[in-house]
Amino acid sequence: MEWTIQELATRAGITSRALRHYDHIGLLTPSRVSPNGYRYYDLGAVARLQRILLMRRLGMGLPAIAQVLAEEVDERDGLRAHIAALEGERDRIEQQIRAVRHTLEAVLAGAEPCMDVMLEGFNDRYKDEVISRWGEHAFQVSNDWWHGKTLEQQRVWKQATEDLVAAWVAAAKAGVSPTSEHAQSLAARHVQWLSQIPGTPTAEGDRERSIEMVKGLGHMYVDDPRFTTAYDNAEGAVFVRDTLHEYARTRM
Repeated sequence: MEWTIQELATRAGITSRALRHYDHIGLLTPSRVSPNGYRYYDLGAVARLQRILLMRRLGMGLPAIAQVLAEEVDERDGLRAHIAALEGERDRIEQQIRAVRHTLEAVLAGAEPCMDVMLEGFNDRYKDEVISRWGEHAFQVSNDWWHGKTLEQQRVWKQATEDLVAAWVAAAKAGVSPTSEHAQSLAARHVQWLSQIPGTPTAEGDRERSIEMVKGLGHMYVDDPRFTTAYDNAEGAVFVRDTLHEYARTRM
């Protein structure tokens, strides 16, 4: 099958002039040119144009697109890469839709939207950190779970988290021993809290990785100032770490 330059331009939503320019710079040449000078494009040319338009939508300039296509060894790998890029773009847009929907819900409820909720999907602050510590799967699954919640469900979850942190702080201030039943019950509550987050080893029932994660979190609460502050001070964070490590050692 073949299409004239006008037919292809109409189907692709671009101009014939653009196609002539692509031909001029060697980016997309016609499959054949008739004796009267008419340009014709076959399925292979259409597939190449599809990829050019995809890369244009991703913000790439024509020289960069030409370089990608010139260096490509296997067209199938290139198509797979485009699919992955489009899927990533789709996920980003879906997150933005959820974030804006949360804002609308808050406005309709007469509540002041939380900035963090409004910006979720536009800037996931802990993405790189979660991926580096626990992998892409853990981030994606837990991120989808979180963004799938309504504004009220997110508030309930955050409140439960704040209540857990407050219980840790109160126990630390009371001088509770990390090995005591009270402290260990807090650790059990903490691990149960983790198991509610899809993508975590505790949620998936992976005992060895769960132990590793609980210990790693304990260290992070002490080493990372963001979490040290959440547990009131360094002593509070150390108490949480030691309690979690004892729980991981004896009860997991």
